[in-house]
Amino acid sequence: MELELRLESVMEGVLVTGTARAAAKGECVRCLEPLEQELEAEFQEMFSYPDADDRGRVIAEPGDDAEDDEDTLYLEDGLFDLEPVLRDAVVLALPMQPVCREDCPGLCAECGARLADDPDHHHDAVDIRWAALQGLAGTMKDGEKDEMSGAEAEAGVDEKQEK
Repeated sequence: MELELRLESVMEGVLVTGTARAAAKGECVRCLEPLEQELEAEFQEMFSYPDADDRGRVIAEPGDDAEDDEDTLYLEDGLFDLEPVLRDAVVLALPMQPVCREDCPGLCAECGARLADDPDHHHDAVDIRWAALQGLAGTMKDGEKDEMSGAEAEAGVDEKQEK
Protein backbone atom coordinates (compact mmCIF):
# COMPACT_ATOMS: atom_id res chain seq x y z
CA MET A 1 0.00 0.00 0.00
CA GLU A 2 1.28 3.43 -0.92
CA LEU A 3 0.21 6.48 1.09
CA GLU A 4 0.36 10.17 0.33
CA LEU A 5 -0.46 12.18 3.46
CA ARG A 6 -0.88 15.80 4.44
CA LEU A 7 -0.94 16.60 8.16
CA GLU A 8 -2.30 19.94 9.35
CA SER A 9 -2.23 21.17 12.91
CA VAL A 10 -5.52 22.84 13.82
CA MET A 11 -6.99 24.08 17.11
CA GLU A 12 -8.87 20.84 17.81
CA GLY A 13 -6.13 18.41 16.80
CA VAL A 14 -4.52 17.16 13.60
CA LEU A 15 -6.32 17.04 10.26
CA VAL A 16 -5.06 14.15 8.12
CA THR A 17 -5.80 14.30 4.39
CA GLY A 18 -4.44 11.73 2.00
CA THR A 19 -4.63 9.22 -0.78
CA ALA A 20 -4.07 5.48 -0.46
CA ARG A 21 -3.08 3.35 -3.45
CA ALA A 22 -3.28 -0.42 -3.18
CA ALA A 23 -3.48 -3.52 -5.33
CA ALA A 24 -6.60 -5.60 -4.78
CA LYS A 25 -6.85 -9.24 -5.79
CA GLY A 26 -10.14 -10.98 -6.44
CA GLU A 27 -12.11 -12.74 -9.13
CA CYS A 28 -14.46 -11.63 -11.86
CA VAL A 29 -18.09 -12.04 -10.79
CA ARG A 30 -19.08 -13.16 -14.29
CA CYS A 31 -16.38 -15.65 -15.34
CA LEU A 32 -14.58 -16.31 -12.01
CA GLU A 33 -11.15 -15.57 -13.52
CA PRO A 34 -8.61 -14.12 -11.07
CA LEU A 35 -8.01 -10.42 -11.45
CA GLU A 36 -5.90 -7.71 -9.88
CA GLN A 37 -6.99 -4.08 -9.77
CA GLU A 38 -5.26 -0.93 -8.62
CA LEU A 39 -7.37 1.07 -6.16
CA GLU A 40 -7.05 4.69 -5.21
CA ALA A 41 -8.94 5.93 -2.16
CA GLU A 42 -8.96 9.48 -0.85
CA PHE A 43 -9.69 10.20 2.80
CA GLN A 44 -9.78 13.04 5.31
CA GLU A 45 -10.02 12.54 9.05
CA MET A 46 -9.71 14.72 12.13
CA PHE A 47 -7.71 13.36 15.07
CA SER A 48 -8.70 15.39 18.13
CA TYR A 49 -6.62 16.16 21.17
CA PRO A 50 -7.94 14.04 24.05
CA ASP A 51 -8.31 17.04 26.40
CA ALA A 52 -10.12 19.43 24.02
CA ASP A 53 -13.77 19.61 22.94
CA ASP A 54 -15.00 20.62 19.47
CA ARG A 55 -14.52 24.35 20.19
CA GLY A 56 -10.86 23.97 21.17
CA ARG A 57 -11.46 24.56 24.89
CA VAL A 58 -10.01 22.25 27.49
CA ILE A 59 -12.53 20.04 29.26
CA ALA A 60 -12.04 18.24 32.54
CA GLU A 61 -12.57 14.61 31.46
CA PRO A 62 -13.58 13.55 27.95
CA GLY A 63 -15.40 10.47 29.28
CA ASP A 64 -17.85 12.59 31.32
CA ASP A 65 -19.33 14.34 28.29
CA ALA A 66 -22.61 12.54 27.46
CA GLU A 67 -22.73 14.06 23.98
CA ASP A 68 -19.22 12.83 23.10
CA ASP A 69 -19.27 11.31 19.63
CA GLU A 70 -18.17 7.66 19.60
CA ASP A 71 -16.71 8.07 16.11
CA THR A 72 -14.26 10.78 17.17
CA LEU A 73 -10.66 9.70 16.77
CA TYR A 74 -8.15 10.92 19.34
CA LEU A 75 -4.41 11.41 19.38
CA GLU A 76 -2.76 9.04 21.84
CA ASP A 77 0.65 10.13 23.17
CA GLY A 78 1.10 12.32 20.09
CA LEU A 79 0.38 9.38 17.75
CA PHE A 80 -2.65 8.50 15.67
CA ASP A 81 -3.82 5.15 14.32
CA LEU A 82 -4.58 5.26 10.59
CA GLU A 83 -5.67 1.62 10.32
CA PRO A 84 -9.45 2.14 10.74
CA VAL A 85 -9.40 5.20 8.47
CA LEU A 86 -7.46 3.38 5.74
CA ARG A 87 -9.55 0.23 6.05
CA ASP A 88 -12.79 2.18 5.64
CA ALA A 89 -11.47 4.20 2.69
CA VAL A 90 -10.08 1.20 0.80
CA VAL A 91 -13.11 -1.03 1.42
CA LEU A 92 -15.42 1.71 0.16
CA ALA A 93 -13.25 2.07 -2.97
CA LEU A 94 -13.59 -1.64 -3.81
CA PRO A 95 -15.99 -2.31 -6.69
CA MET A 96 -19.26 -4.00 -5.73
CA GLN A 97 -19.01 -6.43 -8.65
CA PRO A 98 -15.48 -6.61 -10.06
CA VAL A 99 -15.24 -7.74 -13.67
CA CYS A 100 -12.19 -8.67 -15.74
CA ARG A 101 -13.46 -6.47 -18.57
CA GLU A 102 -16.69 -4.54 -19.15
CA ASP A 103 -17.94 -6.85 -21.92
CA CYS A 104 -17.14 -10.12 -20.11
CA PRO A 105 -19.81 -12.64 -21.22
CA GLY A 106 -19.40 -14.82 -18.11
CA LEU A 107 -20.11 -18.54 -17.82
CA CYS A 108 -22.68 -20.78 -19.50
CA ALA A 109 -25.60 -21.21 -17.12
CA GLU A 110 -26.04 -24.87 -18.08
CA CYS A 111 -22.52 -26.31 -18.19
CA GLY A 112 -20.25 -23.62 -16.70
CA ALA A 113 -18.05 -23.18 -19.79
CA ARG A 114 -16.35 -19.79 -20.22
CA LEU A 115 -18.24 -17.97 -22.96
CA ALA A 116 -15.20 -15.77 -23.72
CA ASP A 117 -13.28 -18.87 -24.86
CA ASP A 118 -16.08 -20.06 -27.17
CA PRO A 119 -18.43 -17.24 -28.25
CA ASP A 120 -20.51 -19.66 -30.39
CA HIS A 121 -21.21 -21.94 -27.41
CA HIS A 122 -24.88 -22.87 -27.07
CA HIS A 123 -27.16 -25.70 -25.98
CA ASP A 124 -30.18 -26.88 -27.93
CA ALA A 125 -33.08 -26.17 -25.63
CA VAL A 126 -35.98 -28.58 -25.92
CA ASP A 127 -39.43 -27.20 -25.28
CA ILE A 128 -41.00 -29.68 -22.85
CA ARG A 129 -44.40 -29.19 -24.49
CA TRP A 130 -43.03 -30.79 -27.69
CA ALA A 131 -40.84 -33.43 -26.02
CA ALA A 132 -43.42 -36.21 -26.55
CA LEU A 133 -43.55 -35.51 -30.28
CA GLN A 134 -39.76 -35.60 -30.48
CA GLY A 135 -39.86 -39.02 -28.88
CA LEU A 136 -42.42 -40.15 -31.46
CA ALA A 137 -40.32 -38.79 -34.32
CA GLY A 138 -37.33 -40.67 -32.97
CA THR A 139 -39.21 -44.01 -33.03
CA MET A 140 -40.36 -43.67 -36.64
CA LYS A 141 -38.01 -44.98 -39.29
CA ASP A 142 -36.95 -42.75 -42.19
CA GLY A 143 -39.07 -44.75 -44.66
CA GLU A 144 -42.18 -44.36 -42.52
CA LYS A 145 -41.79 -40.58 -42.48
CA ASP A 146 -41.66 -40.46 -46.29
CA GLU A 147 -44.70 -42.74 -46.67
CA MET A 148 -46.81 -40.39 -44.57
CA SER A 149 -47.31 -37.91 -47.40
CA GLY A 150 -50.08 -37.02 -49.81
CA ALA A 151 -53.19 -39.25 -49.92
CA GLU A 152 -51.81 -41.78 -47.46
CA ALA A 153 -51.40 -39.08 -44.86
CA GLU A 154 -55.00 -37.91 -45.38
CA ALA A 155 -56.26 -41.48 -45.04
CA GLY A 156 -54.31 -41.85 -41.82
CA VAL A 157 -55.87 -38.66 -40.47
CA ASP A 158 -59.37 -39.84 -41.44
CA GLU A 159 -58.84 -43.17 -39.66
CA LYS A 160 -57.76 -41.38 -36.48
CA GLN A 161 -60.76 -39.07 -36.61
CA GLU A 162 -63.17 -42.04 -36.88
CA LYS A 163 -61.74 -43.62 -33.74
